[in-house]
Amino acid sequence: MARRIYAKRYSQAVFEIALETKELDRWQSDLEMIASLSEDATLIAWLESPKFHFDDKARLLREQLGDVSPLALNLIYLLITRGGLSMVGDIANEYQRLLDSHRGIEQAEVTTAIPLDDEDKLKLEEHLSAVVGKKVVLKPEVDPSVLGGIVAKIGDKLLDGSTRSKLVALKRELAGVGR
Repeated sequence: MARRIYAKRYSQAVFEIALETKELDRWQSDLEMIASLSEDATLIAWLESPKFHFDDKARLLREQLGDVSPLALNLIYLLITRGGLSMVGDIANEYQRLLDSHRGIEQAEVTTAIPLDDEDKLKLEEHLSAVVGKKVVLKPEVDPSVLGGIVAKIGDKLLDGSTRSKLVALKRELAGVGR
């Protein structure tokens, strides 16, 4: 929980810097590049190890990240010194959410029992956009336990049209009638 709060604070600070410097897209790509490093478990273990000097870690990061802005490099250096390197993915995701919100776009985490094809994704985006009143971008997930239908989380709203939730509601209703 604390990690998520810290990630939100870092991403908010980064977003404010990006707005001020008018480098919203640059920060987005830099954060994506930095977050992609976190997929390499060996690299992360090396960067988090106290056995190696910070200068060696900084040199490796400069080599790995290439043309990332100096401010983005400073962010990763700060995270390394504070033991928060594991937050980099959360920071990138939260920054993306802030950027989308700034541009009038809502992200919808949509869970279905089977993968959606492109046509279904487009129809669902249009439908959810009409419901929310903003452009919606889907982040689809597959979870067979949904059984059918969809579960969509948009901001703090949860739209549950899954077969599973309908069956649970029916079970409750039938249990209440038999008493």
